[in-house]
Amino acid sequence: RNALFCLETAANQEENHVYTKALLAYAFALAGNREKRKALLDSLDKEAVRKDGSVHWQRPGKEPEADLPFHRSRAPSAEVEMTAYVLLAHLTSQPAPAQEELSSASLIAKWISSQQNPNGGFSSTQ
Repeated sequence: RNALFCLETAANQEENHVYTKALLAYAFALAGNREKRKALLDSLDKEAVRKDGSVHWQRPGKEPEADLPFHRSRAPSAEVEMTAYVLLAHLTSQPAPAQEELSSASLIAKWISSQQNPNGGFSSTQ
């Protein structure tokens, strides 16, 4: 109970980093707090990067990547991790995720799968 109170206090802060919001959304999904989960996912949706039919999150103030032909750079591990937490928050809902959430989740999963290295792993160890 005290841990959830602490998380609720953190979630109510005005300026939360996108990574913090992603973790909080997943934590509230696991705790079954639908209202907080939805509020955080709605906030995260406003900060999402939509590109090439996929969705992901990146650190605020990050320099835009050069759009070079035949070159695709991989995102830093923190961006893979926070995007994965948002995906988990979408898929961890009670009752089961609605069709709209599954559609959003598929766009997120598309980006995450594009971050795999040639061996099938990721830059992150999470």
